[in-house]
Amino acid sequence: MSHISDYRRSLERSRLSRASGDRPGTFALRGREWDLLPDVFAPSHSRSTDVAMKLLGFDDDLEVPRAGSFLEIGSGTGVIAVSAALAGCERVVGSDISPQAVRNTALNAERHGVSDRLRAVQGDLFEGLTPGERFSTVYWHSNFVLAPADYTYRHVHERAYVDPGYAAHLRYLREAPLWTEPGGSALLHFSDRGDVPGLWNMADSCGRELRVLRSRRIREGAETVEHMLFEITVAEAVVPMPLPKPVPRRTVPLRGRGHL
Repeated sequence: MSHISDYRRSLERSRLSRASGDRPGTFALRGREWDLLPDVFAPSHSRSTDVAMKLLGFDDDLEVPRAGSFLEIGSGTGVIAVSAALAGCERVVGSDISPQAVRNTALNAERHGVSDRLRAVQGDLFEGLTPGERFSTVYWHSNFVLAPADYTYRHVHERAYVDPGYAAHLRYLREAPLWTEPGGSALLHFSDRGDVPGLWNMADSCGRELRVLRSRRIREGAETVEHMLFEITVAEAVVPMPLPKPVPRRTVPLRGRGHL
């Protein structure tokens, strides 16, 4: 099956997850309870968030002390961002294009007592950040399934599943290393459900190098899927490009659990 044709299955997963009658208001993951708001990607309906915890070292048998700052792009429910704060990161930002996901991240930061060091912001990739911010770790668990370049999202929930023409991936490859501190890491969680050779070619075309830090193979239904954690670096011969002009940051306040 081609990567383009596979996107329809991912869109169907999105639709079924949103419409599921057993979609919970909270869910358990890695020994903790988490809030789940409507129209936010549900980790309880997919193993990918649990895999992300393992790849990042946040699972129970591999938890290690952390320090510094952590940026999660596409924070969704905030599981990864909150886990980074709980693991010791002093400054954490969770960014998502969906206002409901931003709110969900803030709710889980409050639930787990890390609101003092976790900020939830709304923006497309890096657009919601404060000018001049830099991070020890920049991370995105991407929407790695390739959709046709002319596909138009019907609902914001689909953004967690597919990326038309890999436009967001190209932006992330170009911009993520520019948001890291000296010696910091820009990370990308990808999967072989996506176009892995296409990702390598795209990285090469924009002067970026990829290195696989860790990988995990898991069963998802009738398939075995490989999840990979890439580190993105600037190729030595490439002069770093300036960051795009940022837009004003929006921080979502808490006005009560489960309400916009």
